[in-house]
Amino acid sequence: MSQPLELGLDTFGDVTRGPDGAPRSHAAVIREVVDQGVLADELGLAFFGVGEHHRADFAVSAPEVVLAALAARTSRIRLGSAVTVLSSDDPIRVFQRFSTLDALSNGRAEAILGRGSFTESFPLFGLELEDYERLFEEKLDLFAQLLKGGPVRWQGSVRPPLAVPGVYPEPEGDGFTAWIGVGGSPESVVRAARYGLPMMLAIIGGAPGRFRPYVDLYHRAVAEIGGAVRPLGVHSPGYVAETDEAARAEFFDDYRTMHARIGAERGWPPLERAAFEREIEHGSLYVGSPETVARKIAATASALGLSRFDLKYSAGPLPHDRLMRCIELYGGVVAPRVRELLDA
Repeated sequence: MSQPLELGLDTFGDVTRGPDGAPRSHAAVIREVVDQGVLADELGLAFFGVGEHHRADFAVSAPEVVLAALAARTSRIRLGSAVTVLSSDDPIRVFQRFSTLDALSNGRAEAILGRGSFTESFPLFGLELEDYERLFEEKLDLFAQLLKGGPVRWQGSVRPPLAVPGVYPEPEGDGFTAWIGVGGSPESVVRAARYGLPMMLAIIGGAPGRFRPYVDLYHRAVAEIGGAVRPLGVHSPGYVAETDEAARAEFFDDYRTMHARIGAERGWPPLERAAFEREIEHGSLYVGSPETVARKIAATASALGLSRFDLKYSAGPLPHDRLMRCIELYGGVVAPRVRELLDA
Protein backbone atom coordinates (compact mmCIF):
# COMPACT_ATOMS: atom_id res chain seq x y z
CA MET A 1 0.00 0.00 0.00
CA SER A 2 1.21 3.47 -0.84
CA GLN A 3 0.25 4.98 2.51
CA PRO A 4 -0.31 3.71 6.05
CA LEU A 5 -3.68 2.11 6.64
CA GLU A 6 -6.08 4.23 8.67
CA LEU A 7 -8.36 2.51 11.17
CA GLY A 8 -11.82 3.86 11.89
CA LEU A 9 -15.12 2.92 13.51
CA ASP A 10 -18.72 3.09 12.31
CA THR A 11 -21.97 2.85 14.24
CA PHE A 12 -25.59 2.96 13.19
CA GLY A 13 -26.69 3.96 16.67
CA ASP A 14 -28.49 0.66 17.18
CA VAL A 15 -30.94 0.70 20.08
CA THR A 16 -29.09 -1.18 22.82
CA ARG A 17 -30.31 -2.88 25.99
CA GLY A 18 -29.64 -1.46 29.42
CA PRO A 19 -28.43 -3.26 32.55
CA ASP A 20 -32.01 -4.35 33.25
CA GLY A 21 -32.30 -5.91 29.79
CA ALA A 22 -34.83 -3.33 28.58
CA PRO A 23 -34.22 -1.32 25.38
CA ARG A 24 -32.55 2.04 25.94
CA SER A 25 -34.33 5.18 24.81
CA HIS A 26 -33.27 6.84 21.60
CA ALA A 27 -32.01 9.81 23.60
CA ALA A 28 -29.85 7.62 25.84
CA VAL A 29 -28.38 5.78 22.85
CA ILE A 30 -27.46 9.06 21.16
CA ARG A 31 -25.63 10.22 24.29
CA GLU A 32 -23.82 6.89 24.46
CA VAL A 33 -22.77 7.18 20.80
CA VAL A 34 -21.11 10.50 21.66
CA ASP A 35 -19.25 8.84 24.54
CA GLN A 36 -18.10 6.10 22.17
CA GLY A 37 -16.77 8.66 19.71
CA VAL A 38 -14.91 10.50 22.46
CA LEU A 39 -13.21 7.25 23.46
CA ALA A 40 -12.24 6.59 19.85
CA ASP A 41 -10.61 10.02 19.70
CA GLU A 42 -8.71 9.42 22.95
CA LEU A 43 -7.35 6.17 21.51
CA GLY A 44 -6.01 7.91 18.40
CA LEU A 45 -8.27 6.28 15.82
CA ALA A 46 -8.53 8.01 12.46
CA PHE A 47 -12.28 8.19 11.86
CA PHE A 48 -15.66 7.87 13.58
CA GLY A 49 -18.71 7.42 11.37
CA VAL A 50 -22.40 7.61 12.32
CA GLY A 51 -25.09 6.15 10.10
CA GLU A 52 -28.44 7.67 9.13
CA HIS A 53 -31.64 5.68 9.62
CA HIS A 54 -35.32 6.51 9.98
CA ARG A 55 -36.70 3.53 11.87
CA ALA A 56 -37.34 2.55 15.48
CA ASP A 57 -34.39 0.16 15.90
CA PHE A 58 -31.80 2.88 15.22
CA ALA A 59 -31.51 6.09 17.23
CA VAL A 60 -29.74 8.43 14.78
CA SER A 61 -31.67 10.11 11.99
CA ALA A 62 -29.56 13.31 11.93
CA PRO A 63 -25.92 12.19 12.11
CA GLU A 64 -24.47 15.65 11.53
CA VAL A 65 -26.02 16.86 14.79
CA VAL A 66 -24.43 13.98 16.69
CA LEU A 67 -21.13 14.65 14.93
CA ALA A 68 -21.30 18.33 15.83
CA ALA A 69 -21.57 17.34 19.50
CA LEU A 70 -18.53 15.13 18.98
CA ALA A 71 -16.65 17.98 17.30
CA ALA A 72 -16.91 19.95 20.54
CA ARG A 73 -15.58 17.06 22.64
CA THR A 74 -12.79 15.72 20.41
CA SER A 75 -9.62 17.15 18.93
CA ARG A 76 -8.09 14.78 16.38
CA ILE A 77 -10.46 12.16 15.01
CA ARG A 78 -12.20 12.82 11.70
CA LEU A 79 -15.97 12.77 11.89
CA GLY A 80 -18.38 11.63 9.22
CA SER A 81 -21.47 9.81 8.10
CA ALA A 82 -21.87 6.10 7.47
CA VAL A 83 -23.73 6.84 5.20
CA THR A 84 -25.65 9.99 4.28
CA VAL A 85 -28.70 8.87 2.30
CA LEU A 86 -28.32 11.47 -0.43
CA SER A 87 -31.19 10.11 -2.54
CA SER A 88 -33.79 11.29 -0.02
CA ASP A 89 -32.07 14.49 1.11
CA ASP A 90 -31.39 17.91 -0.36
CA PRO A 91 -27.77 18.02 -1.59
CA ILE A 92 -27.53 21.73 -0.84
CA ARG A 93 -28.57 21.21 2.77
CA VAL A 94 -26.23 18.21 3.08
CA PHE A 95 -23.38 20.35 1.80
CA GLN A 96 -24.24 23.16 4.22
CA ARG A 97 -24.46 20.80 7.20
CA PHE A 98 -21.08 19.23 6.47
CA SER A 99 -19.50 22.62 5.80
CA THR A 100 -20.77 23.68 9.23
CA LEU A 101 -19.43 20.47 10.81
CA ASP A 102 -16.11 21.08 9.09
CA ALA A 103 -15.93 24.54 10.62
CA LEU A 104 -16.82 23.31 14.10
CA SER A 105 -14.26 20.50 13.94
CA ASN A 106 -11.44 22.56 12.41
CA GLY A 107 -11.42 20.63 9.15
CA ARG A 108 -12.26 17.11 10.35
CA ALA A 109 -15.57 16.50 8.54
CA GLU A 110 -16.14 13.72 6.01
CA ALA A 111 -19.33 12.82 4.16
CA ILE A 112 -19.85 9.28 2.90
CA LEU A 113 -22.64 9.52 0.36
CA GLY A 114 -24.79 6.55 -0.53
CA ARG A 115 -28.26 5.22 -1.11
CA GLY A 116 -28.47 3.32 2.17
CA SER A 117 -29.70 -0.21 2.74
CA PHE A 118 -33.18 0.81 3.97
CA THR A 119 -35.91 2.72 2.15
CA GLU A 120 -37.97 4.24 5.00
CA SER A 121 -36.70 7.72 4.16
CA PHE A 122 -38.43 7.72 0.77
CA PRO A 123 -42.07 7.72 1.94
CA LEU A 124 -41.09 9.77 5.00
CA PHE A 125 -39.92 12.63 2.77
CA GLY A 126 -42.57 12.15 0.08
CA LEU A 127 -40.36 10.46 -2.53
CA GLU A 128 -41.14 7.56 -4.86
CA LEU A 129 -39.03 4.41 -4.81
CA GLU A 130 -39.39 4.17 -8.57
CA ASP A 131 -37.16 7.26 -8.75
CA TYR A 132 -34.42 5.55 -6.68
CA GLU A 133 -31.67 5.62 -9.33
CA ARG A 134 -32.49 9.00 -10.85
CA LEU A 135 -32.61 10.73 -7.47
CA PHE A 136 -29.17 9.52 -6.46
CA GLU A 137 -27.53 10.15 -9.83
CA GLU A 138 -28.79 13.72 -10.17
CA LYS A 139 -28.31 14.70 -6.53
CA LEU A 140 -24.77 13.36 -6.57
CA ASP A 141 -24.08 15.34 -9.72
CA LEU A 142 -25.22 18.53 -7.99
CA PHE A 143 -23.27 17.70 -4.83
CA ALA A 144 -20.09 17.16 -6.86
CA GLN A 145 -20.51 20.63 -8.31
CA LEU A 146 -20.96 22.12 -4.85
CA LEU A 147 -17.69 20.52 -3.75
CA LYS A 148 -15.84 22.54 -6.39
CA GLY A 149 -16.91 25.82 -4.78
CA GLY A 150 -17.70 29.12 -6.43
CA PRO A 151 -20.62 29.79 -8.76
CA VAL A 152 -22.99 26.87 -9.29
CA ARG A 153 -24.89 26.33 -12.53
CA TRP A 154 -26.90 23.11 -12.53
CA GLN A 155 -29.97 21.72 -14.24
CA GLY A 156 -31.75 18.40 -13.82
CA SER A 157 -35.17 16.84 -13.28
CA VAL A 158 -35.29 16.46 -9.48
CA ARG A 159 -35.40 20.17 -8.66
CA PRO A 160 -35.60 23.53 -10.46
CA PRO A 161 -32.43 24.78 -12.21
CA LEU A 162 -29.86 26.32 -9.90
CA ALA A 163 -27.77 29.39 -10.66
CA VAL A 164 -26.14 30.93 -7.58
CA PRO A 165 -22.81 32.65 -6.84
CA GLY A 166 -22.06 30.13 -4.08
CA VAL A 167 -23.46 27.96 -1.30
CA TYR A 168 -22.60 28.91 2.27
CA PRO A 169 -20.85 28.54 4.62
CA GLU A 170 -17.86 28.07 2.37
CA PRO A 171 -15.46 25.40 3.68
CA GLU A 172 -11.98 26.49 4.64
CA GLY A 173 -8.94 25.35 2.70
CA ASP A 174 -9.64 22.53 0.26
CA GLY A 175 -12.98 21.75 1.89
CA PHE A 176 -14.23 18.57 3.49
CA THR A 177 -13.74 15.08 2.06
CA ALA A 178 -16.66 13.31 0.40
CA TRP A 179 -16.63 9.58 -0.34
CA ILE A 180 -19.06 7.46 -2.33
CA GLY A 181 -20.31 4.40 -0.47
CA VAL A 182 -20.56 1.37 -2.77
CA GLY A 183 -22.33 -1.88 -1.99
CA GLY A 184 -21.20 -3.92 -4.99
CA SER A 185 -22.60 -2.30 -8.14
CA PRO A 186 -20.12 -1.80 -11.03
CA GLU A 187 -22.08 1.30 -12.03
CA SER A 188 -21.47 2.81 -8.59
CA VAL A 189 -17.77 2.05 -8.85
CA VAL A 190 -17.48 3.83 -12.20
CA ARG A 191 -19.56 6.72 -10.86
CA ALA A 192 -17.10 7.25 -7.99
CA ALA A 193 -14.22 7.35 -10.46
CA ARG A 194 -16.07 9.70 -12.79
CA TYR A 195 -16.59 12.27 -10.04
CA GLY A 196 -13.04 11.90 -8.73
CA LEU A 197 -14.25 10.80 -5.29
CA PRO A 198 -12.73 8.17 -2.98
CA MET A 199 -14.69 4.93 -2.69
CA MET A 200 -15.86 3.16 0.47
CA LEU A 201 -16.85 -0.46 -0.11
CA ALA A 202 -19.51 -1.83 2.23
CA ILE A 203 -18.55 -5.50 2.58
CA ILE A 204 -21.01 -7.08 4.98
CA GLY A 205 -20.88 -10.71 3.88
CA GLY A 206 -18.78 -13.19 1.96
CA ALA A 207 -15.05 -13.30 1.37
CA PRO A 208 -13.54 -9.81 1.13
CA GLY A 209 -11.40 -10.88 -1.81
CA ARG A 210 -14.47 -11.15 -4.03
CA PHE A 211 -14.46 -7.33 -4.15
CA ARG A 212 -11.04 -7.20 -5.83
CA PRO A 213 -12.65 -6.88 -9.30
CA TYR A 214 -14.42 -3.72 -8.11
CA VAL A 215 -11.12 -2.29 -6.90
CA ASP A 216 -9.51 -3.09 -10.26
CA LEU A 217 -12.47 -1.56 -12.09
CA TYR A 218 -12.15 1.61 -10.03
CA HIS A 219 -8.45 1.93 -10.85
CA ARG A 220 -9.07 1.31 -14.56
CA ALA A 221 -11.86 3.88 -14.64
CA VAL A 222 -9.70 6.48 -12.88
CA ALA A 223 -6.84 5.81 -15.29
CA GLU A 224 -9.10 6.13 -18.33
CA ILE A 225 -10.53 9.39 -17.06
CA GLY A 226 -7.06 10.66 -16.23
CA GLY A 227 -7.85 11.45 -12.62
CA ALA A 228 -5.67 11.30 -9.55
CA VAL A 229 -5.45 8.15 -7.43
CA ARG A 230 -7.99 8.41 -4.63
CA PRO A 231 -8.27 6.53 -1.31
CA LEU A 232 -10.11 3.22 -1.05
CA GLY A 233 -11.82 2.07 2.11
CA VAL A 234 -13.82 -0.86 3.45
CA HIS A 235 -16.64 -0.87 6.01
CA SER A 236 -17.38 -4.26 7.61
CA PRO A 237 -19.02 -5.51 10.81
CA GLY A 238 -17.11 -6.95 13.75
CA TYR A 239 -16.46 -7.11 17.46
CA VAL A 240 -13.35 -7.43 19.61
CA ALA A 241 -13.07 -9.11 23.02
CA GLU A 242 -10.18 -10.53 25.03
CA THR A 243 -10.35 -13.98 23.40
CA ASP A 244 -11.89 -15.52 20.29
CA GLU A 245 -14.26 -17.55 22.44
CA ALA A 246 -15.42 -14.53 24.45
CA ALA A 247 -15.94 -12.42 21.33
CA ARG A 248 -18.11 -15.05 19.66
CA ALA A 249 -20.09 -15.72 22.82
CA GLU A 250 -20.72 -12.03 23.59
CA PHE A 251 -21.58 -11.05 20.02
CA PHE A 252 -23.69 -13.91 18.65
CA ASP A 253 -27.03 -13.48 20.40
CA ASP A 254 -27.28 -9.75 19.74
CA TYR A 255 -26.05 -10.11 16.16
CA ARG A 256 -28.64 -12.87 15.61
CA THR A 257 -31.37 -10.66 17.08
CA MET A 258 -30.51 -7.88 14.62
CA HIS A 259 -30.28 -10.37 11.75
CA ALA A 260 -33.70 -11.84 12.61
CA ARG A 261 -35.38 -8.44 12.84
CA ILE A 262 -34.10 -7.24 9.47
CA GLY A 263 -34.36 -10.68 7.94
CA ALA A 264 -38.07 -10.87 8.75
CA GLU A 265 -38.55 -7.85 6.49
CA ARG A 266 -36.35 -9.18 3.70
CA GLY A 267 -37.07 -12.89 3.72
CA TRP A 268 -33.75 -14.07 5.14
CA PRO A 269 -33.55 -17.49 6.79
CA PRO A 270 -32.75 -17.57 10.53
CA LEU A 271 -29.06 -17.18 11.34
CA GLU A 272 -27.62 -20.52 12.41
CA ARG A 273 -24.55 -20.70 14.62
CA ALA A 274 -22.65 -22.65 11.95
CA ALA A 275 -23.24 -19.89 9.38
CA PHE A 276 -22.08 -17.29 11.91
CA GLU A 277 -18.88 -19.26 12.51
CA ARG A 278 -18.24 -19.65 8.77
CA GLU A 279 -18.61 -15.91 8.21
CA ILE A 280 -16.03 -15.27 10.92
CA GLU A 281 -13.61 -17.84 9.51
CA HIS A 282 -13.99 -17.13 5.81
CA GLY A 283 -16.21 -14.11 5.32
CA SER A 284 -16.54 -10.50 6.45
CA LEU A 285 -17.27 -10.74 10.16
CA TYR A 286 -14.23 -9.42 12.05
CA VAL A 287 -15.03 -11.08 15.37
CA GLY A 288 -12.40 -12.33 17.79
CA SER A 289 -9.43 -11.47 19.95
CA PRO A 290 -7.30 -8.44 19.09
CA GLU A 291 -4.76 -10.67 17.33
CA THR A 292 -7.41 -12.49 15.29
CA VAL A 293 -9.14 -9.27 14.22
CA ALA A 294 -5.85 -7.51 13.47
CA ARG A 295 -4.66 -10.34 11.23
CA LYS A 296 -7.95 -10.41 9.35
CA ILE A 297 -7.96 -6.63 8.81
CA ALA A 298 -4.34 -6.69 7.64
CA ALA A 299 -5.12 -9.49 5.18
CA THR A 300 -8.11 -7.59 3.75
CA ALA A 301 -6.15 -4.35 3.50
CA SER A 302 -3.33 -6.10 1.64
CA ALA A 303 -5.65 -7.99 -0.69
CA LEU A 304 -7.62 -4.92 -1.70
CA GLY A 305 -4.98 -2.19 -1.41
CA LEU A 306 -6.89 -0.17 1.15
CA SER A 307 -6.26 3.27 2.58
CA ARG A 308 -8.80 2.83 5.40
CA PHE A 309 -10.71 0.13 7.22
CA ASP A 310 -13.79 1.03 9.30
CA LEU A 311 -15.17 -1.55 11.74
CA LYS A 312 -18.95 -1.36 12.16
CA TYR A 313 -18.89 -2.26 15.83
CA SER A 314 -22.54 -1.84 16.84
CA ALA A 315 -24.93 -4.78 16.42
CA GLY A 316 -28.53 -4.66 17.53
CA PRO A 317 -29.01 -4.56 21.31
CA LEU A 318 -25.34 -5.20 22.15
CA PRO A 319 -24.98 -3.07 25.31
CA HIS A 320 -22.96 0.10 25.75
CA ASP A 321 -20.39 -1.34 28.18
CA ARG A 322 -19.45 -4.08 25.72
CA LEU A 323 -19.26 -1.57 22.87
CA MET A 324 -16.91 0.58 24.92
CA ARG A 325 -14.67 -2.40 25.73
CA CYS A 326 -14.63 -3.34 22.05
CA ILE A 327 -13.52 0.20 21.15
CA GLU A 328 -10.77 0.09 23.80
CA LEU A 329 -9.36 -3.12 22.39
CA TYR A 330 -9.74 -2.00 18.77
CA GLY A 331 -8.00 1.34 19.29
CA GLY A 332 -5.49 0.27 21.91
CA VAL A 333 -4.46 -3.19 20.66
CA VAL A 334 -5.85 -3.98 17.20
CA ALA A 335 -4.83 -0.74 15.46
CA PRO A 336 -1.13 -0.83 16.45
CA ARG A 337 -0.99 -4.57 15.71
CA VAL A 338 -2.40 -4.04 12.21
CA ARG A 339 0.31 -1.46 11.55
CA GLU A 340 2.96 -3.92 12.74
CA LEU A 341 1.65 -6.64 10.46
CA LEU A 342 1.51 -4.38 7.42
CA ASP A 343 5.01 -2.99 8.08
CA ALA A 344 6.55 -6.45 8.48
